[in-house]
Amino acid sequence: MKSTNDINLQEKDCSLEAREEIQEEEVTETAETQLNTENMNDDKKSQTYSPNKQVNYGYIKYVSLAILTIQNAALGLSMRYARIRDVEMFYSTAAVLMAEVLKLAICIVLVLNESGNVSKGARTMYTTVILNFKDTLRVCVPSFLYVIQNNLLYVSASNLDAATYQVTYQLKLLTTAFFAVIVLKRRLKKWQWCALGLLVAGVALVQLSSTGKSTGSTATNAPKQSKILGFGAALAACFISGFAGIYFEKVLKESDISVWMRNVQLSLASLPFGIITHVINNGTMTNLLKGFDGFVWYLVVLQAAGGLIVAVVVKYADNILKGFATSVAIVISCVVSIFIFDFHLSVQFSLGTILVIGSIFLYGYVPKKPETRTSLSV
Repeated sequence: MKSTNDINLQEKDCSLEAREEIQEEEVTETAETQLNTENMNDDKKSQTYSPNKQVNYGYIKYVSLAILTIQNAALGLSMRYARIRDVEMFYSTAAVLMAEVLKLAICIVLVLNESGNVSKGARTMYTTVILNFKDTLRVCVPSFLYVIQNNLLYVSASNLDAATYQVTYQLKLLTTAFFAVIVLKRRLKKWQWCALGLLVAGVALVQLSSTGKSTGSTATNAPKQSKILGFGAALAACFISGFAGIYFEKVLKESDISVWMRNVQLSLASLPFGIITHVINNGTMTNLLKGFDGFVWYLVVLQAAGGLIVAVVVKYADNILKGFATSVAIVISCVVSIFIFDFHLSVQFSLGTILVIGSIFLYGYVPKKPETRTSLSV
């Protein structure tokens, strides 16, 4: 017979073997669970970073850039054509006012969509625009400036051909950089200063290639054109655009209010300034829509949609691609002007345009950061 000690030892051995088997089973189950979890994570990652997602993102980016290119080129060409047509001339101040009304309506719809429902969006707009009245007053500065700028652009488009207007208006890059350094205390890189120098040289060549006064316009009821007046209006619009843009950017960064809500404030504050400007220029609000036909309404929609398109491009594209869109718009304006407006492309104008396009790319250039090498990297 076995002794009690032998039986106890056998029981201990059996219990140890059972524990080891249980531990081995637990380890196996844990490993299988981890493997299944990793496989599930891999599946999720493959779904998250699928090529279709990247294609959709690229689709939005390049479609928005194409729309911006067409809008930039079409706006300059359309403004020029609208001011030289042999039809009853519309008030440019009325066109600016109607563009602000349309922009306000579009931004209200976007805010309501952003809020989720109409009642919540209405409460948000009431709180932001009415109750927070002091903040709304801050937006009155760029509102007033944008109304003046848009009216000056009509003066410039009335006195400059579409190609010269398009190239000259790129001086807003110079004025924006100037006010960014003064107001926001930004530091420009060496290549950005070089780009601004090229920009000034290019615009100077474009202006020198078309010095003097034009003999007149094709429209019998349009005022006589002056290239000096057109360039002065474009230059003033560039300075106003630069300061207003930097001021508005500063307001955006100092609060957590959405861009669309800020645009509601901007357009709403622009309405009284637009009305006052129209009354000062024309003496009355009667016959506001004189000369408004389908083409003028198309121009109003084009001008109102411009700022919204830029917002989409800024979200999905970078400065290089935005500069590419602007450059293509300049080329389109030059080519179309040759066929529609009997524009004569000179060597001097071409050289100036090339310098302007090059400066746009150079200013938006962002060098790649060098990759940090670790001790494990080969």
